[in-house]
Amino acid sequence: MDMPEWLQESFKTEHDVSVLSAAIRLAVALALGCVVAGVYYVTNAKARTSSTGLIATLVLLTVLIAMVTLVIGNSVARAFSLVGALAIVRFRTVVEDTRDTAFVIFAVGVGMAVGAGFFIVPILAIPFATIAAFVFRASDEPKARPENGDYSLNIRVGLGQDPEAMFRELFRKHLRQSRLIAVTTARQGAALDLSYVVALAQHDRALALVNDLNGIEGVQQVELRRA
Repeated sequence: MDMPEWLQESFKTEHDVSVLSAAIRLAVALALGCVVAGVYYVTNAKARTSSTGLIATLVLLTVLIAMVTLVIGNSVARAFSLVGALAIVRFRTVVEDTRDTAFVIFAVGVGMAVGAGFFIVPILAIPFATIAAFVFRASDEPKARPENGDYSLNIRVGLGQDPEAMFRELFRKHLRQSRLIAVTTARQGAALDLSYVVALAQHDRALALVNDLNGIEGVQQVELRRA
């Protein structure tokens, strides 16, 4: 039985892409996404010792961007619609290493090229990007880290507090160095989340630091973990 004409029209696009062509593009995106993730893994020592979250993200992002490119096609209206839809998504993950951002852009570029059918572009670009990543990978090699190495310190305080004045003395007492890397609001704007990268003065100061911070009036939550 034939489909109604209105239903057939709803499946038509300005740039008809066959099911086989779409499947091939998505499969190529998956393969090249794995290559991008592999380059990141091999050239980044941190990726070999920490969680594989970003590695999986690079693969997924390549496939999803290819899918979005297939959906957009040559339709400007559809492109603006997708931009509006994605604008409601808020990303709060702090990317400490700018090279991680570069690999995210790498995955996006590969996904867009494959989704548009320009397979040759990422195939040519990946070797050059890989060479660049290998050339500048020396600083990524793991160094001997002392027992009092870097930690990630997250503190939640009530709105209206002065964090610098609150923590100055404790930081001098327990930390060798500290660096504020992010400030975000929490509890619908009623609190602030402060993220620091810190180095303990002594490796056994972790528990004392957390206890002393919890004892400060206005501190709602403290989290200390290895960076």
